[in-house]
Amino acid sequence: MSIENGEWIMRGIPWRTKGCIHSAQELESVVEEKGFLPLFASDVRGFSAEEWTDPVYWWSDDEKRDPWLWREQIAGRGKVAYGKFFGGKAGFISLEWLPYFANYRRSGYDFDARWEDGLANRREKKIMDFFMTETESGDVLWKMDRILSTELKKEAGFGKEGDKNFPGIMTGLQMQTYLVIAGFRRRKNKKGQEYGMAVSEPLPPEAIWGRELVTRAYDEAPEASWQRIVNRVGELCPDATQEQILKLIGKRDA
Repeated sequence: MSIENGEWIMRGIPWRTKGCIHSAQELESVVEEKGFLPLFASDVRGFSAEEWTDPVYWWSDDEKRDPWLWREQIAGRGKVAYGKFFGGKAGFISLEWLPYFANYRRSGYDFDARWEDGLANRREKKIMDFFMTETESGDVLWKMDRILSTELKKEAGFGKEGDKNFPGIMTGLQMQTYLVIAGFRRRKNKKGQEYGMAVSEPLPPEAIWGRELVTRAYDEAPEASWQRIVNRVGELCPDATQEQILKLIGKRDA
């Protein structure tokens, strides 16, 4: 997706073209096959959901054909992870590759350990505190409580009279894989009627898939996990330059 002459231009292919993705299930399968996939196009050509879907149906509200709605369906099913993982922009990661992203992006730190070592800031802690609880023995448990991001903003003390840059902090936590988007839900008015656009429901990936899966690659050096990811993009997109790949995935010391 880019702006040309003041207009949004979607890169994509017609519905009847070979290789065009036709459903949320197909997109989910592509993610599992490739390992991870940005939602929107980047400098790495051909490596996004946008480029393999029909631009005619984006934001059409057609549940069967609109990729914007597919992302809601996919996030809610929990077969792959959805969130802002690629340069602060949305995309998908398979459960096979999620541990490598977690190891690389977290440098092997669970959030509570990152906080204790002074590597997390206060605003991040205020958000993550909503999802964490401690046992009597001091172990951290991740709560499955579903909350709209708009409600979390208030609960964590952000807003007009509170802390600032809630969207930026949330994006950072997703980039570090401490949060993913577990689903979408529309707000309700006093009569219980839904209104407006669907709002994201963030959760720690540990709350969805368990710590064992998410931290499975912690025994590997974060540099090694980063290299796996970079190599995978190179395999899938041999024409991509190192600069383009690193812009998408991030440098090791990012």
